[in-house]
Amino acid sequence: MLGSRLAAQQRAMDRAFGVDLLDHARSVGAGSAPAAREHTTSGAGPANSSAPSVVSRPLAPRPVHALVGSATASPAPKPRPLAPLGANPGPSMGGPSAAPSSSTTRSAAGGSTEAVGIGGTGRRLDLEGERSALLEALRDRHARDCPHCTRATGHTNLVFGEGSPNADLVFVGEAPGETEDQTGRPFVGKAGQKLDEMIAAMKLLREQVYIANVLKSRPPNNRTPLQTEVDGCGPYLIEQLCILRPRVIVTLGGPATKLLLATDVGITRLRGAWGTWQAPSWTGLDLSIPVMPTYHPAYLLRNYTAQTRGEVWADLQAVMAIIGS
Repeated sequence: MLGSRLAAQQRAMDRAFGVDLLDHARSVGAGSAPAAREHTTSGAGPANSSAPSVVSRPLAPRPVHALVGSATASPAPKPRPLAPLGANPGPSMGGPSAAPSSSTTRSAAGGSTEAVGIGGTGRRLDLEGERSALLEALRDRHARDCPHCTRATGHTNLVFGEGSPNADLVFVGEAPGETEDQTGRPFVGKAGQKLDEMIAAMKLLREQVYIANVLKSRPPNNRTPLQTEVDGCGPYLIEQLCILRPRVIVTLGGPATKLLLATDVGITRLRGAWGTWQAPSWTGLDLSIPVMPTYHPAYLLRNYTAQTRGEVWADLQAVMAIIGS
């Protein structure tokens, strides 16, 4: 049984990365996550040596123009507009949020409630319709109001993101490239083809995950996003994540990792070490999600060595151990 499973993993790995998996799989143990390296990031949770969990406060029915949260012991805060990253969440924005809990109680469309542990114990409530509507409303609001994308020039299409609204796993890159700009879809160029292979190696379909970027319009000449651009467009990614509430986020490259972990540490030091993204207080949610930083597929293509491929595969294995693939 173990031999056949390892052989199947090796074949998938060969297709995605072209590196022998057997020695690595034996060293970490089949189905176990590699130990997380100790790291410190500003604004991120402490490194975990065991599988992290995701916790969330109860979610009240939300209007499409804003995200709000509610605790069973307190009324839901008033809807608030999207605030720039780093803004001081004063009383008008809901102030500081309460400590997260290990489970939530959600109201279903029919009025019934059930305990749900997002990323923990309990059953997941099917919110596909609600989440789809919220994502579409956010897409429209971003196209109309984004302080960066509405002023940026030189791009053809906005690239909002795509995938399952109920995805357990979300990949976050930095910005659309040329092919993405032409098609309006994220990760469909050469780097996207490599990401598809990485997803397949995890025994998942692209349609089962969600893919987004920090910026939703292509920077000139595919350059790295500027901080002012991230400040303008980044909050819409934050709201996407609050709607999706995945079990795990994989950040692809430095810009996405720096935004979600609120750090200036480089990706080569952070990759492979679990971090935690905490929803800002202006979202009205107490929501924390484990983050696995890894190399961007474009970097992997430029540095296609056995070591780099093995490092990315180890990162994906750690994620697979959490989501149960």
